[in-house]
Amino acid sequence: MKRKPLLLVITAALLLVLSAAGTSFSSGLGASASATTVGAVGATVGCGKAPTLTSGTHTIQSGGQARSYILRVPAGYDSTHPYRLVFGFHWRGGTAGDVDSGGTDGYNWSYYGLRRLADNANNSTIFVAPQGIGNGWANSGGQDVAFVDAMVSQIEAGLCVDTTQLFSAGFSYGGAMSYALACSRATVFRAVAVYSGANLSGCNGGNQPIAYMGLHGLRDNVLPISSGRELRDTFVRTNGCTQQNPPEPANGSLTHIITTYSGCRSGYPVVWAAFDGAGHDPGPIDGSTGDGWRTWTSAAVWQFFTQFGSDQPPPSGNQEIVGQQSGRCLDINNSATANGTQAQLWDCNGGANQRWTYSTGKQLVVYGNKCLGVGQSAGAGTPAAIWDCSGQADQQWNINPDGTITAAQSGLCLDANGQGTANGTKVQLWSCTGGPNQHWHQEN
Repeated sequence: MKRKPLLLVITAALLLVLSAAGTSFSSGLGASASATTVGAVGATVGCGKAPTLTSGTHTIQSGGQARSYILRVPAGYDSTHPYRLVFGFHWRGGTAGDVDSGGTDGYNWSYYGLRRLADNANNSTIFVAPQGIGNGWANSGGQDVAFVDAMVSQIEAGLCVDTTQLFSAGFSYGGAMSYALACSRATVFRAVAVYSGANLSGCNGGNQPIAYMGLHGLRDNVLPISSGRELRDTFVRTNGCTQQNPPEPANGSLTHIITTYSGCRSGYPVVWAAFDGAGHDPGPIDGSTGDGWRTWTSAAVWQFFTQFGSDQPPPSGNQEIVGQQSGRCLDINNSATANGTQAQLWDCNGGANQRWTYSTGKQLVVYGNKCLGVGQSAGAGTPAAIWDCSGQADQQWNINPDGTITAAQSGLCLDANGQGTANGTKVQLWSCTGGPNQHWHQEN
């Protein structure tokens, strides 16, 4: 990633613009799954036809100007399948190419790390990186919103897109642009993620609900966290959420806290992710003042976007699963998303790698697209690990009234190995003993 050399440029430019511009995830484990399957209801005219757009740079006329964007069509594109469409907006001084390429971190950070996660989820998403005028998003006279309208029309005509699955993410000035779309295009976009943003691109509207996620650093030296809180609070009000001061990490803690507001209108959550360290950056890493693609933000935003199924409100149920004996959370080490990564115990920290949804299909879903599974013919001692959700019996679990979680296929219990309680204790299947290392409870 390594954008530090740009910060002086960003700082000076955004301060000029600013002067001119004058509890954790909520609900219970019994909710529906994070469905990503889309139906024909949201299909565009580009469905069922040979695609007229391919990956690469495209030019379009908007507002009397030639504007450009980079398109990423997933490998194995199927014109009969409506795809999720995600816009990634660059920062001040950045480019569409920076977002698309991932910069010095390459593919792993392409589209803020979301492309890698989408590819791991069966190539489920079309990505778009628009290019701003003067490498910014001033949106003078609404020209950048009009540019987005033109891109959406062109892409939906040329490719098979699910119209209920449009999303926008952006950092800094790109976050401001995503906020502007939340205000003015709430009926077009399902959700937005604003990384370290401020009201720089305007807010024409802001009175219609949209799912909103804000991420911001306590020690942001370019756009103060108060700017991000202001944007967040617009949709706390609009979405009818209960007013609160969500917890934020202590200065110097080098950690993050993710909070989902309670009381929001069904289908329109507001999520706030505050972090300490990394300054003005979309890729903070816990325990470090540096940044990189191994940040927790990619998985958190991907989970936020992919919880929304086609033509239905998002499910609730993203909660921590806590071991009775250890007091520690069911965790995926280092926010890994690779198939076969074994679950473990770890201190509860609110991360997306500790948030589980219990689906109507009896799956324990993390990141919105990975399921806890044990493999076919699993016996005692089999690791409980994450895999692409398949709906198969080896990924089905029973949540029992006594606090145990049993594999639907074998009846064996989810167990902390050796009655361990320390961080890193592996989680496995084992014969049900009634021990406290096999009892779990939910927490917000």
